[in-house]
Amino acid sequence: MADTLPILVFDFDGTLIESAPELQHCLNAVLAEHDRPALPVEAVEKMIGNGVKKLVERGFDATGGAPTDFDAALERFMEHYQTAPVEDTLYDGVRSTLDLLRDAGHRMAICTNKPYRATMRLLNGLGIAGYFEAVAGGDSFPVRKPDPGHLLGVLDILGTTPSRAVMIGDSPNDIGCAIAAEVRSVAVTYGYSKIPHADLGADVLIDRFDALPAALAELSA
Repeated sequence: MADTLPILVFDFDGTLIESAPELQHCLNAVLAEHDRPALPVEAVEKMIGNGVKKLVERGFDATGGAPTDFDAALERFMEHYQTAPVEDTLYDGVRSTLDLLRDAGHRMAICTNKPYRATMRLLNGLGIAGYFEAVAGGDSFPVRKPDPGHLLGVLDILGTTPSRAVMIGDSPNDIGCAIAAEVRSVAVTYGYSKIPHADLGADVLIDRFDALPAALAELSA
């Protein structure tokens, strides 16, 4: 399996971690500072995607529109985000499956629109940073998903080519990026996609993270 498709590149939010509760807490903290109503987690789930700035924009749009000091509000969100305690938000089966994939000889990386510093804080806090040879946040390159340059930049760091890689994600940004980069893809159906996962165009769909080894075997067949 690892001989034919040795490189695995993962999205983060909605793929490896259930990030909505933490994002909701930080977003509502900023909204409260501007006398805005709190948003339920179900609303925040629909706002995830395209990075932190877009999340904060959507939060303010949903509660009355952007404040005059939006940049300051965004900075405050990041302050909350960087100091929030790290909780175990890994989806079921992630840690054990990463063990299996590493033992099978796969090289693994992260390609996320989440800021690099925030991503590393969570990876280290969750104790899974060591699985990944490369981590590219939404601010690591001049472009980010769905631009294929984000994923191709990760593959360049690893010194490999699209034909040897698989992108694993939950959203149109992930799968669209993979298709544009000519990288095969696996979509998880439990994440934060705003469109039906069957419509994403992924090569394989999985309902649980621990189904990934079998999906990779299917792609390699």
